[in-house]
Amino acid sequence: MGGFFDLPSDLQHSWGGLILWHLQLALIPVVFGLLIALPVGQLCARYRWLYGPMLSVSTVLYSLPSLAFFVVLIDWTGQSDTTVEIPLTVYSLVVLIPAIVDGVRSVSDETHAAATAMGFGPIRRYLQVELPIAVPAIFAGLRVATVSSISLVSVGALIGNQGALGNLLADASQYHRPILAWNSVLTTAVLAILIDGLLVLLRRLLTPWAVR
Repeated sequence: MGGFFDLPSDLQHSWGGLILWHLQLALIPVVFGLLIALPVGQLCARYRWLYGPMLSVSTVLYSLPSLAFFVVLIDWTGQSDTTVEIPLTVYSLVVLIPAIVDGVRSVSDETHAAATAMGFGPIRRYLQVELPIAVPAIFAGLRVATVSSISLVSVGALIGNQGALGNLLADASQYHRPILAWNSVLTTAVLAILIDGLLVLLRRLLTPWAVR
């Protein structure tokens, strides 16, 4: 039967290797999503007419089942890590853009006026005034996007792609070893909890002035 950590010999990674690979597949899309969402969110906050269409497009993309999204991309990207990372990046944008817009819009008019009076231009004001105030809202969205990404990576294994810990789900059926499925599910859940805790800690370090 094999134990909890007794993985099939045909796997190219150890249990620790699967965890690192899973984190890589999950976190890279969130980082790319954040880099895209920061300027887009600022544009949506500044030009309110842009926010509605942007939110509509991202919501439609988010409504697509992840499995179907992966299958569509296979024709262009093949069974590669990119096939998993592109949809996860899109999904992260759906969460991060509204979080950034809400955070930037929470900055009061008095704060904007004070920054302008001190000679802050639009870029400097965004980086040194608006973003620091918006950090709690941004991290709230970042936590949701990260946990969601960690859970969705495993879906890649269902299309024959490399889904890191999701590979254990496929192996559980192939080798008739349910313990592998428990390994995949429990390890993924623990990873999500640990990374979420690290994000909470980082947010507290960045915003010592915020109420816990």
